[in-house]
Amino acid sequence: MGRAVLVFAAAAALCASEARAQAPRATVEGELDADLREAVVQAIGETDRPIANRFEARRRAREAGEDAIAVLRSEGYYAHEVEPDVSEGEPPRPIVRIAPGERFTIADPKIDWIAPEPEPQVRRAGEAVMGLAEGQPGRAADVIGAEGRIVAAVQKRGYADAASRPRQVIVDHADHTMRPTFRIESGALVRLDGLSLVTEGRTNRAWLERLAPWTSGDRYDPEDVAELERRLLDTGVYDSVTVGLAPREETTEDGLRPVVVSLSDRRRRTLELGASYSTTEGLGADARWTRYNTLGRADTLSVFARASNVDSRLGSELTLPHWRRPQQTLKARAAAYRTRTDAYDETGVGVSADVQRRFGKTSYLTVGASLDYSETEEVQAALLTPLGRELITVAGFAAMSLDRSDDPLDPRRGWRLEARGEPTYIAGDESLPYLKVQSQGTAYLPLDPLARTVVAGRVRAGALVGGSVPEVPASRRFYAGGGGSVRGYSYQAIGPRLADNTPIGGASLFEASLELRRKVTDRWGVVAFVDAGAVGTGQIPTGDDLSVGAGLGVRYDLGFGPIRADIAIPLDRRSGDPAFHIYLSIGQSF
Repeated sequence: MGRAVLVFAAAAALCASEARAQAPRATVEGELDADLREAVVQAIGETDRPIANRFEARRRAREAGEDAIAVLRSEGYYAHEVEPDVSEGEPPRPIVRIAPGERFTIADPKIDWIAPEPEPQVRRAGEAVMGLAEGQPGRAADVIGAEGRIVAAVQKRGYADAASRPRQVIVDHADHTMRPTFRIESGALVRLDGLSLVTEGRTNRAWLERLAPWTSGDRYDPEDVAELERRLLDTGVYDSVTVGLAPREETTEDGLRPVVVSLSDRRRRTLELGASYSTTEGLGADARWTRYNTLGRADTLSVFARASNVDSRLGSELTLPHWRRPQQTLKARAAAYRTRTDAYDETGVGVSADVQRRFGKTSYLTVGASLDYSETEEVQAALLTPLGRELITVAGFAAMSLDRSDDPLDPRRGWRLEARGEPTYIAGDESLPYLKVQSQGTAYLPLDPLARTVVAGRVRAGALVGGSVPEVPASRRFYAGGGGSVRGYSYQAIGPRLADNTPIGGASLFEASLELRRKVTDRWGVVAFVDAGAVGTGQIPTGDDLSVGAGLGVRYDLGFGPIRADIAIPLDRRSGDPAFHIYLSIGQSF
């Protein structure tokens, strides 16, 4: 009991301390434009400490005046007048009176190249990116940014040791100008050698050297060094990766500089266990045993198992990153599986392999093939009796993914585009060749500069070409409904059904979603959304097939991404549909 009282008292004290009124450290007086005034007020800051006497008030006014002068200079107001003062009366109040004066402008910006000078084309590149125009406001941030761009442009063109020396800035009060002169020391041109591996581990050195995106003798480019680090991090088998240019004193006799690579291997094996529950799948359990870098080429070998009411499987997967060439990953899988849904039951074994090629940082092209033997059972439309099939399915696929959004779990700007085609041949009780195609696009539009309010949209479409219902087995048709599809409806609940309410699936699919996302605090956010979906038996769904769901949600930002909780209701509720659904997950819905 005593401990509880102590905790309550501490919490009350904390709340009381947070509830104290914050006040500016000093009052700003004078004719300033809104943006400048806001910058000065933010620099002066706030305090919750009361002023004890006039001496304390005068000290705060002087400190606030120094903060104001720093802001004025940074914004190009060098002819300012700043007067710290204290108000009459009790308690005394710190005051800062400001007359910003005329704003100084940039004049005659130039670069002073320290010998030895870089090549002429490199000098021109540095001057081109300086980005300072005659007559623009003389803001310190613009001058500092220009210097950084110049150094980066020189380094990009092979001068790895390029650095800035103390710049010279002449502030002329006669004509109210600021004349910056940047002093840049480029150093010598750097050409790259091979790799210097400073940390021994399980990685094959010859494989590692093939990942370097340069050949011996190439000019230094910081993006090449960063790309090698990115390629190693993409494998996921290292705890840490460090890639950097060797010091100048390690230059070889041929005048080449090696690149130093430091790798820290993650633990050789891991065991992951998981559990889940949903109203549609019931209880579920997952286990995955993984062994890393067995072949010394950042490979991953996994054995996995899952048990649930809907989807159960046991299998293994081998991943070979940078297979045969950098940025190309080979994955091979084998699994036995059992699926139990309202639309069909399926038991089978299958093998598959695919090769994924990365272009740039977030664009992928994947091609692959699969072979499955399965026994399926679905309900016949005419007799409403089970129909069993033994099938051998051979399928290829090609998929493309472009991601131009700003965050994988909580995007606020940009867009994504995905497309996939699966030529398939089914043999066994029946033979049928057909093509399954589907694509999805998403877009994110912020409504304010800080992206606290975002409109997000998603459109997905698919079709079976050369196959129809019931020729295509139920397990290969399109379905809609559920958390990743149309919220408010159960899994497979949208689309045509038999007389006993069994979902049939369809030969075509259309889905669309619209969300309005609003950040309320730094951690909490709210969402309003509308989802729509249609599954049709023809090549294109019709308006009669469309079902709509709507709802609200909350988001809690974990730092790396949000936890989402949504509640949605079906607006086209049919027999057997629940009145609402609740969804919990990590990351935005799309």
